[in-house]
Amino acid sequence: MTLVAHYDLELHQMDVKTAFLNGDIEETIYMIQPENFVLGNSKSMVFKLNKSIYGLKQASRQWYYKFHQVITSYGFEANAVDDCV
Repeated sequence: MTLVAHYDLELHQMDVKTAFLNGDIEETIYMIQPENFVLGNSKSMVFKLNKSIYGLKQASRQWYYKFHQVITSYGFEANAVDDCV
């Protein structure tokens, strides 16, 4: 924060709670309705997920993959030691 103020930089931040909502999923995943979300007689209905949500095993990997794509599109490169994609 100090460097941002000193150099008059523009700062962007993202809420960690919603970070995983930015990951796209490649698999077809269906989810049962949350307990307090069931509407009327639709208890047997399921949801098809279009985006990654917090709690999925794939969520952190998908978020990192999308982050990696965006960063590399700006010309950044992975260190040979850190290259795990």
